[in-house]
Amino acid sequence: MNLVTVPAYFDGQQIQLYNRVNIKPGSKLIITILPIAKNIEAKNEKNDDWMSLAMEGLESAYGENEPEYSLNLIIEPNPNYERK
Repeated sequence: MNLVTVPAYFDGQQIQLYNRVNIKPGSKLIITILPIAKNIEAKNEKNDDWMSLAMEGLESAYGENEPEYSLNLIIEPNPNYERK
């Protein structure tokens, strides 16, 4: 499965996804908890729009056909980059 970002919320007991996603049992997940905004009712619609836009950007940046770049393609290495 490709990297997928799914907006969700916590209802007080469980994490609820806004979109349906087919997830296999045992799949590993990363959950990021965002701070609650003041005046959440008024901001929800704007936040949902921004979240959708951000997800579209991530999905297009990390598509299935994304090429793999090898280190031998580097013409001029960054001297400030420390490989770990």
